[in-house]
Amino acid sequence: MQTLAHSVQLHASHRALRPGKDDRCHQGVPRPPPQRPECTGVPGTAGPGRARRHLRMRPAPRLKALGPRVVRPSRRRTGGFPAAAMAESAPGLISVFSSPQELGASLAQLVAQRAASCLEGNRGRFALGLSGGSLVSMLARDLPAAVAPAGPDSFARWTLGFCDERLVPFEHAESTYGLYRTHLLSKLPIPDSQVLTVNPALPVEDAAEDYAGKLRQAFQGDTVPVFDLLILGVGPDGHTCSLFPGHPLLQEQEKIVAPISDSPKPPPQRVTLTLPVLNAAQSIIFVATGEGKAAVLKRILEDKDSSLPATMVQPRTGALCWFLDEAAARLLSVPFEKHSTL
Repeated sequence: MQTLAHSVQLHASHRALRPGKDDRCHQGVPRPPPQRPECTGVPGTAGPGRARRHLRMRPAPRLKALGPRVVRPSRRRTGGFPAAAMAESAPGLISVFSSPQELGASLAQLVAQRAASCLEGNRGRFALGLSGGSLVSMLARDLPAAVAPAGPDSFARWTLGFCDERLVPFEHAESTYGLYRTHLLSKLPIPDSQVLTVNPALPVEDAAEDYAGKLRQAFQGDTVPVFDLLILGVGPDGHTCSLFPGHPLLQEQEKIVAPISDSPKPPPQRVTLTLPVLNAAQSIIFVATGEGKAAVLKRILEDKDSSLPATMVQPRTGALCWFLDEAAARLLSVPFEKHSTL
């Protein structure tokens, strides 16, 4: 039985990764073609060169330790467009879940499997970058149980960073690290030295430089830090991390971390990873839930609106995937995969 996490990993591209060529500890996650990094396909249904199709939802077994079964697609007309053309326009694997709860359970299983793969790889560590918002409660609910089978010793080889941070005290309700510390990290024995945080006591420019230094120390040997997995959110305006539409930071190519003092969304002072770091990641999963995200997801995934920061996230050699609930995906007409764990 193929799990969702296994499906995402095994079908990141049409080319299988050759043993001995991987120095990014992503065995089992083949590299996609550089010009279009994406996750594609379902075992036994869409081999190389065949397009993904809309799925007819069928119940799958209840969620087990390794996650839900991938629902097999059925043939369905795609509006008269050639299948090859639709495959070309697909922005990566789009997985749609019945509810945020089912999405969260499957996301946690994927993180657990990705971590296990990396810990067994050449670098022997797992580097995870987290975003805030609703992801905090989602991961706090499901991730501890998903990663528990690996045992407490495995967490000594985790490196945890944050994709952006609001420059507020950790005790503040807007602090991304503060929320994770309270709700998730208290349940995971990751050493404090392996959790990379932004120092909110510094001026915003100094805080960004300090965080960049921590990343360089943790990712020695990487010209640009290469995370094994980034979990990103997307705002109704198409922003991701603290990269906002029309902001000059979208043009930043030299810095790996940038300060922002004029965020259109409060609080105004923030520190964020830049696009070069996002696009260097081995795997990226965007998570979006709720009807409020439906319109912007259509602009990103169908219209490919290049003015939106989330559209500009295109990993150079990594896998790009989207986890959506039904409400967020309601306006989409591009191919996607429907999953159920009921």
